[in-house]
Amino acid sequence: MTAGIIIWVVALATMASAVIALVRRLGGANSTLPVTAEWIEDLSSERYRPMVRLLDSADIEFLRAQPGFTRKMEAALRAQRSRIFRGYLKCLDDDFQRVCMALKLVMAHSALDRPDLASALVQQQVMFASGLVGAHFRVALYRLGVCSVDCSSLVQIFEGMSGELRTLVPSAVAAAA
Repeated sequence: MTAGIIIWVVALATMASAVIALVRRLGGANSTLPVTAEWIEDLSSERYRPMVRLLDSADIEFLRAQPGFTRKMEAALRAQRSRIFRGYLKCLDDDFQRVCMALKLVMAHSALDRPDLASALVQQQVMFASGLVGAHFRVALYRLGVCSVDCSSLVQIFEGMSGELRTLVPSAVAAAA
């Protein structure tokens, strides 16, 4: 097999896995939901800032220019960073799913109907899920040395939804009192 065919096979397998994960994610709910005011206040996208730069190609380019740096070392670095990045993606996905579930609970217990929020929530979930699929696909390509990965849009979606949750929770608590 040529290298091009191997890349396409890996890419296709990664895409298939990502689509399956996307379908499972949109269909299921996370069973652990620590919805407390403290949990909501502790939500921060700052913990995901390191992942924005983790797979940047600038580090690899710098290391390539250093004497003694080999392709084997580059492959090991790419593999290690890919594993770390996937861990960040899992945590980001878990936090996003919890925020979405919390928003659904707040909407369900609210005295006011919010079809605008429900529609925005669905849109953001689809955008996040498709961005997550794309990120996993690009991580597989990064590991092969083909591209870098930009996850800033995923972090922005998370920031937006957690911000929306923070604005709704005080009103939900006040309405229940």
